[in-house]
Amino acid sequence: MAENILLIEDSAEHAVALQLYLERSGITISIGTTTEEMFSKIRTKEFDILLVNPFLNGKSISSEIKELKNSIPLLQVIIFCIKQNLNQAMDEVGTHAINFLEIPVNSKALNLAIIHARKCIANDKRIKIYSERLADLEHDRTLYHQLFNEVPCYISIQNKEMRLIGGNILFQKDFGNEVGEYCYEIYKHRTSPCPTCPVIKTFADGKSHSTEEVVTALSGQQYHVLTQTAPIFNDDGGITQVMEIATDITQIRQLQGHLSSLGLMLGSMSHGVKGMLTALDGGIYQMSSGLQKNDPERIEKAFDLIKQMADRIKKMVLQILYYAKSRKLEYQTVDIVHIFKTVISTVTNLARKNCVQIEIDIPDSIGEMDIDSNWLQAALVNLSENAVEACIYDKAKNKNHKVEFRLWEDNNHRVCLSIKDNGMGIDQETREKMFTLFFTSKGSQGTGLGLFIANHVIQQHGGEIKVESILGEGTCFEIYLPRKKAEESVAPFGKSIERLS
Repeated sequence: MAENILLIEDSAEHAVALQLYLERSGITISIGTTTEEMFSKIRTKEFDILLVNPFLNGKSISSEIKELKNSIPLLQVIIFCIKQNLNQAMDEVGTHAINFLEIPVNSKALNLAIIHARKCIANDKRIKIYSERLADLEHDRTLYHQLFNEVPCYISIQNKEMRLIGGNILFQKDFGNEVGEYCYEIYKHRTSPCPTCPVIKTFADGKSHSTEEVVTALSGQQYHVLTQTAPIFNDDGGITQVMEIATDITQIRQLQGHLSSLGLMLGSMSHGVKGMLTALDGGIYQMSSGLQKNDPERIEKAFDLIKQMADRIKKMVLQILYYAKSRKLEYQTVDIVHIFKTVISTVTNLARKNCVQIEIDIPDSIGEMDIDSNWLQAALVNLSENAVEACIYDKAKNKNHKVEFRLWEDNNHRVCLSIKDNGMGIDQETREKMFTLFFTSKGSQGTGLGLFIANHVIQQHGGEIKVESILGEGTCFEIYLPRKKAEESVAPFGKSIERLS
């Protein structure tokens, strides 16, 4: 599909770089550097896509962009600006733009934005054609139903009680056609409405609202979606229903720059690092005081605190290094019983100090297997620590907390390990997000990397993790690993992404 793009950017060098990149794809592109040129070129030539920096010469032109979009509804607007201005651009331009890109512009994200704009153009033109036909045809309801079903987005209709009363074919395919069910149960398996539900807001003020969410399909597949709502009025002008449109943006999110993700991670972890360093200073002070007063008890407490903080800092640094560095597994043939017993020994002291019983069901020998012992051991330690902490944080009274470790071989000759606790358990919504990057249920105590990396390491080995949990009763992690070396692969989050400057 050929389209004409108008590029507005006050940096001529940057504009030319983007122009050359897009023209290699056979796209016709015109350049302007001011708002005057933007309006002038729009008046003299028809453009399908406006690729614009909303901050020209230090001044926001968001109102002019919105004015232009309102006057030409079929024009698709793609915003790009530097990272520190991105939130302001989103606030000011809002839904008048279909994509917001960060400078330096990621080439793959730009390609996807152009593809998205093409689909929107095609859909808008199709909708315009259908709308014109509906005025003259008696079977307008049939055409509307066809349009509703053919839009390549998830569309659902909800009433004031948040119950689903309809959905298009794509929605029914991925989320089912259970009429009367609550939307938050279908999308997120929640027991109550989402805190920032756009449907509730639309019922309240009659305006369109949007959010970005992670939803889970019937297959268990998770999708990042951008949702937008629209009110449906009755003849008296009252809102009786709300239509929610969810666009799948999973691929765009997966192509986010690695350095941007790493920066977000470091920012979110800074508070935790500061707290650990403060505690480490306190331990050093106690150690110094104990040595001066020859107080063995104080020295021992200080040493335990210093060791605990050093271990936490070491763990965090290793997680950062694993995430930040593209790497292949370094396989060795090892005795898996020895590895698993070593993992158990690392959490035994933590369990004993908190009155958590350790139970072990491990054969004397189950043979050798090919693994990267360092990273697999780190992954199993993370899962084991989570099991012990689930018991520690469980507030249930009169409960003898325990963690059970088991090792066996299944019928497919895979090595199987299970780590089972009777702690506080995990609800379904958390289970579906627990292996997602940066997701944590521990607040400032968690980095959102541990389970993500543990799952990734096991998948790199050609294995899988299964999780079963009942809230208030406990959780069981089962890990299945092939004995022989899996096909080598590099962590996808360690792969560099080409950028345009």
